[in-house]
Amino acid sequence: MGTMTLETRLEKRIARKRGDVFLRADFEDLGGYDQVGRGLRKLIEKGQLIKIGYGVYARAVKSPISGRPVPPKGLATLTEAVVRLGYKTMPTRLEQDYSAGKTTQVPTGRVVAVQGR
Repeated sequence: MGTMTLETRLEKRIARKRGDVFLRADFEDLGGYDQVGRGLRKLIEKGQLIKIGYGVYARAVKSPISGRPVPPKGLATLTEAVVRLGYKTMPTRLEQDYSAGKTTQVPTGRVVAVQGR
């Protein structure tokens, strides 16, 4: 077997890795900055990854509605990204009020509260 391309090595690393969020730094041992960037771009074009921020990528699944790549767990994927970046998440004020019985309005779950921001 010949040497694997960087794209193949990226695919294998992503398949082995737990979680759905990846930082560019997770792949820095595979090649140079620009080379890894090109490999990640190819995976985005193939629909295997989506870019959700600067240096932040998520595993992608095909949307049953649009057919386009989307995060596998929706907002939970973005929450995972915030945690991977070193921030703590917490329930939003509305989620806290609903849990405490102060309101009957059900939170939509479309907001991620970040502690200390």
